[in-house]
Amino acid sequence: MQFRSHRLANGLEIVAECNPAAHTMGVGFFVRTGSRDEATELAGISHFLEHMAFKGTPRRSAEDVNREFDEIGAHYNAFTSEESTVYYASLLPEYQSHALDILADIMRPSLRESDFEMEKKVIVEEIQMYLDQPPYGMDDRIKQLCFGSHPIANSVIGSEASVTALVPEQMLHYHRDRYSADNLFIAAAGNVDFDALVTQAEQLCGEWEPTGASRATPPVVMEPAVEVKPHAVSTQQYVLLLRDAPAAEHADRFAAKLLTTIVGDDSGSRMYWDLVDSGLVESASLGHYEYQGLGMFYTWLACEPDDMVDNLSRLQQLFEAVERSGIGDEELAQAKNKLKARVVLGNERPRSRLFNVGGNWLQRREYRSLTDDLESVDSVTVADIMSVLEKFPLSKHATVTVGPLESVGDLA
Repeated sequence: MQFRSHRLANGLEIVAECNPAAHTMGVGFFVRTGSRDEATELAGISHFLEHMAFKGTPRRSAEDVNREFDEIGAHYNAFTSEESTVYYASLLPEYQSHALDILADIMRPSLRESDFEMEKKVIVEEIQMYLDQPPYGMDDRIKQLCFGSHPIANSVIGSEASVTALVPEQMLHYHRDRYSADNLFIAAAGNVDFDALVTQAEQLCGEWEPTGASRATPPVVMEPAVEVKPHAVSTQQYVLLLRDAPAAEHADRFAAKLLTTIVGDDSGSRMYWDLVDSGLVESASLGHYEYQGLGMFYTWLACEPDDMVDNLSRLQQLFEAVERSGIGDEELAQAKNKLKARVVLGNERPRSRLFNVGGNWLQRREYRSLTDDLESVDSVTVADIMSVLEKFPLSKHATVTVGPLESVGDLA
């Protein structure tokens, strides 16, 4: 495999992990925009714009976009997160040119007012549908509770009020600013003809203008607050615990992932044996999520309402024990084997490598091979994990719970 990169005169970059032995390829546009880049009055616009990209362009109708992807047998989709919007396709290499043409085309959608109003109704219905599901909104609310006004706490989908208030002119300005040549890039992986990719990118995207779009990455201040959200029709009590953690730029992010594997993996972890296997809860897990400038330790728990306080007390004792006594060499070795297996299994297909290549370029503007990631996991020591725990103790967190309970006593 070979990593190659090229920058067009307008600032648009093309990066690819080329593997001539692969039978397929993945290609996509990674736009450096998400909910963390939205002003309050624009809440939900990045996700809304993702929908609008598939509603047609000056060259293609919405039906044309879907039909042409289907004609070349591509698997295609898009997603919006806190800090990116990604449009991608996985396909046979002989259709590389056609796929890039479609993807580049939808980066410049028509943004018709009639489509805008119709899609607004679709998104509002999506929000209302989610609100009928008891745990929905917990992740948004706990980020607001834990991180206050920090932009990472912005909701990806927005609210019914914010989406309803959006007007077409706001989307036109947002698209012009954020979907600029210097704020997105093309990533590819698999059996890629890189020279052809660069030539075509120049033809399709060479006239796009840069805007100097930027992103604020202020530091976070974690607030250990507690909030109870009664939901009478729910049969279980759902709990989220959140605190800050190593960021995407920090080398200790690998130690953080091994820590969560040891403490809160969905199988074989301390939380699994103590809470799940024992039947005290239906589910419990701990994960590490990394963003530019900050990371998050997310703990999830679901159980019978009457058992929640005792289970949280038990979980708190587990966190304090690992902070006090650390982890063992055997635990670390097992966690490394588990994590390395997941890394390898999760990167066997070019589409998965596409997200790895694109994600690394998006967050750190670096290329990391599979071997690089495996070596980073192997190099983590017990001391590295204890250092993470010292800087980001799991026992200090914000808490949000949703379910039948109207109060849960003192959980602060």
